[in-house]
Amino acid sequence: MGGRREAVSENSHVSNKQSPVPPPASHLPPPNPFSEIRMTSLHALRGANFWSERPVTRMDLVIGAFEDLSSAQVPGFAEALSEAMPGLMEHRCSIGERGGFLTRLRRGTYAPHIIEHVALELQTMAGHDVGFGKTRGGDAPDEYTMVFEHRHGGVGLRAAALALDAVQKAFAGELASVDYAVTELRALTESPDIPDLHQHVRCGITGGDHRHETREELTRRGLPTDDIVVDVAPSYILQAGLPYSRSDIAIILDARPTDVPERYQETERARKLVSVLADAVPRTGTVIAPAKEWEVQDYARNGGCGVAIFATDDGVTENDRRVARAVATVQRGRIVIERAGYSADAGPLRDDIPPVAQVTAALAMSIIGNGS
Repeated sequence: MGGRREAVSENSHVSNKQSPVPPPASHLPPPNPFSEIRMTSLHALRGANFWSERPVTRMDLVIGAFEDLSSAQVPGFAEALSEAMPGLMEHRCSIGERGGFLTRLRRGTYAPHIIEHVALELQTMAGHDVGFGKTRGGDAPDEYTMVFEHRHGGVGLRAAALALDAVQKAFAGELASVDYAVTELRALTESPDIPDLHQHVRCGITGGDHRHETREELTRRGLPTDDIVVDVAPSYILQAGLPYSRSDIAIILDARPTDVPERYQETERARKLVSVLADAVPRTGTVIAPAKEWEVQDYARNGGCGVAIFATDDGVTENDRRVARAVATVQRGRIVIERAGYSADAGPLRDDIPPVAQVTAALAMSIIGNGS
């Protein structure tokens, strides 16, 4: 996690399995792509999100029998797609050079990756310059999540569906043209899009537990009631991105989301998911993060944010202190805030709400009170 958003090669792809050299093209008809390759969900993400700071479209797919059937195994597939969409020649893909994606088509690549590229190219043909895409495996062998950049949310959503349709037709040997899709998308580009996010909030909060209690404790400690505090569930970030464009402070209570699919609970992905909150914090703002969550802290620092560290005991390490703008710990039953070489008592730890809510709220109010 070397920055606010990891560097990703355009049109990158990671499947559930390695991609061996496929067997020769079969003369047997492929399975029915219209019933085997199916969309299970579709979202347009406006704000900063798990995959990118830019707006993206996300489509979840199941591909059934096409899990083990590559483009190289279907006679005429690569030719039909490249003839219908000559601009695919410009897709460098993971090979890193012009024509890279077409090379992968001929060698053999799989349906979700192909749909990602077609969705990008359809938007390009409609006049929108886009190039970022990713395809990742899901929880089952034939499940995939595909994301790609869009300039217009409605165009992105339709491009996903139209790309799925085009690839299904190509596998069935029925694709002659995508003119119908481009005509529809060009018309959509002229229609109003959902407005960009401009909401400015005081504080965003995420984590697996105790978000609601933290918001209530901020109010109890004197945060004005007209200051907007947004409790953002990790599942919402994953499905829709952040619901605001900017926050003065972000509070990341932990990196243990429990409301997301199991693959996103894995340590590295979980840290990346909750760290999306830092993408909305400007350089003058502060991200409050747990002690010893150094990857989360680095994500915020590399984006230019100040970092404040908390622990519900006295377990803040020297490594934490080196990067911290402020530190909050619990010592002998009391919350202690340290900043700029000084310590302040923020009151006793109470029994009515979880310690993490009290400590993070006290730290946030200390930062707000000091005008940072």
